[in-house]
Amino acid sequence: MPHVPGLRSPYARVGRLVYFGRMLDKIRVHARGGLPPDYAENLGEVPTKPTVFDARMCRFLRVPYVEIRDHALANPSAGDAEILAWAEARSRAAGHTPRTDEECEIFNAFLMKRGWRDSGAETLALRVSESGFGGRTDILTMFDYLDADEGRDPAQTRAQA
Repeated sequence: MPHVPGLRSPYARVGRLVYFGRMLDKIRVHARGGLPPDYAENLGEVPTKPTVFDARMCRFLRVPYVEIRDHALANPSAGDAEILAWAEARSRAAGHTPRTDEECEIFNAFLMKRGWRDSGAETLALRVSESGFGGRTDILTMFDYLDADEGRDPAQTRAQA
């Protein structure tokens, strides 16, 4: 896939979470009509694809994707940390206990290692092969694949996580 302007690495953090900023980027880029179809089909909570990162993030936050999307688009001047704080407050208002630092650490580790020796390994291998990255040793996870596919150095972005 080509580099998508305005889409950051999944390793980039907003507050205590990786990937959340990328999800917001996808929301914003899609609203402007700049998200490629392959990306758009994985937006939000896709019933046929419950393992996509957007869906996992929303389930972790305990806030429906549509609410995060609508809030982000209705508040274009809001920063990413502000939107995350809103989502956390929305979850608390719905009666959920706030996520602990340990829960965030475990969730981040799960996302960052997806595709490495787990049930996502087959999908990762297929994507790596289809993209012509077969000989690369720096693509160990789905996050690494996304970075490589979009023209970023996975080893460099992984080290910054």
